[in-house]
Amino acid sequence: MTPKPFNFPAKRTTALFLLTASAAAATAAQTTYSADKLGGEIHGLVRTARAVSSVASTVVDYEFSLRGLQKDSDKYRQAISQVHLRSAKRFLKLCEANRGFYVKAGQFAASQKVLPREYSSTLSSLQDQVAPLPFRVIKEVLKDNLGPDFSEMFLSIDEQPIAAASIAQVHHAVLKSGHEVAIKVQYPWIEQQMNFDTRAMYFISKTIAWLYPQYRFEWLPLAFTKSMSSELDFVQEARNSEIAAKNFRNNKMVRIPHVFWDLTTKLVLTMQFYTGHRIGVDPEKPCSIGCYLTTVAKSLTELIAEMIFVHGYIHGDPHPGNIFVSPEVLLDHAVYTVLDEVFRKDFCQLWEALIVKDSMKTVWLGERFGAGKYSRYLPFIFTGTTIESKSALGISIKEKETLKHELKSLLFEDLSSFMESLPSDFIAILRVDALLRSIIRKLDVSRITRLLTYTKYAVYGRLCPKLDGEGESCKILGTNIWTIDVIPWKEKLKSVQNYLYSKISYDSLGFLVHSVFLIICISPSALF
Repeated sequence: MTPKPFNFPAKRTTALFLLTASAAAATAAQTTYSADKLGGEIHGLVRTARAVSSVASTVVDYEFSLRGLQKDSDKYRQAISQVHLRSAKRFLKLCEANRGFYVKAGQFAASQKVLPREYSSTLSSLQDQVAPLPFRVIKEVLKDNLGPDFSEMFLSIDEQPIAAASIAQVHHAVLKSGHEVAIKVQYPWIEQQMNFDTRAMYFISKTIAWLYPQYRFEWLPLAFTKSMSSELDFVQEARNSEIAAKNFRNNKMVRIPHVFWDLTTKLVLTMQFYTGHRIGVDPEKPCSIGCYLTTVAKSLTELIAEMIFVHGYIHGDPHPGNIFVSPEVLLDHAVYTVLDEVFRKDFCQLWEALIVKDSMKTVWLGERFGAGKYSRYLPFIFTGTTIESKSALGISIKEKETLKHELKSLLFEDLSSFMESLPSDFIAILRVDALLRSIIRKLDVSRITRLLTYTKYAVYGRLCPKLDGEGESCKILGTNIWTIDVIPWKEKLKSVQNYLYSKISYDSLGFLVHSVFLIICISPSALF
């Protein structure tokens, strides 16, 4: 039987033409052009043409490869996985060719965990590094923002940058006071490029939505634009940095660079300079200060857990490039998520329910978060277990097979529906948790470390008011959160038992088991 020839639908052909037209029209509304600006627009059109070509190829690939296959068949699942992978590699090449905001967009999309696995794993390899600009260009930005005599404020400025990315580059300098500083300088043309590229991305996304009503990612370009707008405002980044510094003022393992406000503007950020190396540079070697990277990973886990459960103030991008070791220095505070207080308390309750395997409460809280019928998968998402598992720390072979069968029956539309139903605060936690798990996995740190640490801070966050960074002490379990590790373990046990007795109903054996478990969470060495 002769195969029926494939005819690309007329609607798709029209849409591909509109992709180019709409992306170009997105910037045509601007009324005046300088020579430099016109050059930037031409370069933007070249980048947009590459994007349109990649999108068009992807549309054809999906149309041709999946034609005639039943969605619930194994052949469909195998075929769509292959198309996902080919398309992800295609977009990876696009981002690497266009650089700039396309790299940022690829990283942003991968971090959201809403795309198929093939996309997120492929795009996560994108590196946000570029060739630095000559110092004469940076010097003009400094003049415009700090004044023509800005050099008189410094003993020296190293013209060779210590870091360069798609938005800004960083230079080491020494102030007249003798303080060493890092000056983060935004590229002068970056806002213009962002406006062009994000408009193009938005119109391409809208056109895809017209092509495919089941397309569920129209919100991605808008969310990306909002995130990038925050990253381009260095004054907001400086404010975020100061709030984070107040939140962790009593933490001896974490340092947040001090901001020099008289040398900070929307395009220039001057911070205290720290030395060290990026986390995970060489997992086989100990840190330069004599600690081991497993210890660093545990400290990072404590840091993230405290952000989520206690402060409700979450760093938006704690990837290895934003963390120095010697001691742990947290950099780049451009994007933060401030959790709603009711949500923060509910999430603390959810984590407790996940750990003590209270399936009814897990499902109830999942429904409060909007997860609906997908609430049963929350244990798998956070602890790697099923809703029926007896332990939060492991899963049996039979449970693995059952879970594998359930997940196989889910379509991508199910995942999209689930992610769309969740509040933005929940998505922010999923993102930062995924970044943390990726780091500690590479450093060969046990997943149990993360579970125990999260549980400790979930108990903290459940029983104390949200810390606001203004010097308030968090009294919990009869003591202070910062000194809890010096309290005798018998007092801890009594406090936790009283807490469990008032919050959870168990039989006598279960009560004892969970009491001991939470004591280990508070201090794993407490019982030894």
